[in-house]
Amino acid sequence: MAVGICIITVLGIFFGDLWIKNRIERTGGEKFPAYLAGKKLIIKKYHNTGAMLNFGASRRAVVTGVSVLLTVLISIAFILSLGHRGNHTLRAGLALLLGGSFSNTYDRLKRRYVVDYLSFHVKWPWLRRIVFNLSDFCIIIGSFLTVAALPD
Repeated sequence: MAVGICIITVLGIFFGDLWIKNRIERTGGEKFPAYLAGKKLIIKKYHNTGAMLNFGASRRAVVTGVSVLLTVLISIAFILSLGHRGNHTLRAGLALLLGGSFSNTYDRLKRRYVVDYLSFHVKWPWLRRIVFNLSDFCIIIGSFLTVAALPD
């Protein structure tokens, strides 16, 4: 993946998710939940004060510190990957990871919580309770691509 495309990807994820989160925040609570795709996708407004699945909500400062640290480490890995030819999968994975981590870390620093807004109406109740945002999907996909691209 070319350097320019990587940077556009990171910025696109960050600003795209920020735009959606700001829009969700400005929308009154009476508008939620909203249903899309035949009620399979649910738009909600959820403030996640912890990490994934609200883990560590009672220790916000620790969660924010870990988020900042991981974002810095991913940034370093991303910058180092730009100096090497090949391994486009690794670079793409790191770009997705970085865009997602920038967005969620920004929320933790600015809002003191992460805005989550997308849920799925599926038959598994445990999955129905989880609320995601665009950055979460980018982090998940980026993690898989990064691990898949690592040498044996």
